[in-house]
Amino acid sequence: MAYILLAEDDGSMREFLARSLRRAGHIVEDVGDGNDALGLIRGQQNFDLLLADIVMPGIDGIELAQRVSGEYPKVKIMLITGFAVVAVRAKEAFGNRTKVLSKPFHLNDLIEQVETLLAA
Repeated sequence: MAYILLAEDDGSMREFLARSLRRAGHIVEDVGDGNDALGLIRGQQNFDLLLADIVMPGIDGIELAQRVSGEYPKVKIMLITGFAVVAVRAKEAFGNRTKVLSKPFHLNDLIEQVETLLAA
């Protein structure tokens, strides 16, 4: 079981992902943008994983991941995106430190990737 912060601006996607991660046994806090995510992580500081969409209003997922990894290096980070060019940019910015998962993805793949990242 892990404590996961989910930042996704699409409400239906956020609800679906949060519900699925909870069913997999995790505790999930979910927010709709990067600003709220940053505020929440700064207030609680005990998250195991940040799972964030890259394209969001306000602070995007890449900037959010950079800030979180700089301030809280123990928090693991996974980014999701539906844009191939953005995925490439994220991989270039983070290398192997951050997992980037491209949409569309199968829910089982997401859960498997989360579990793998948490175990590393």
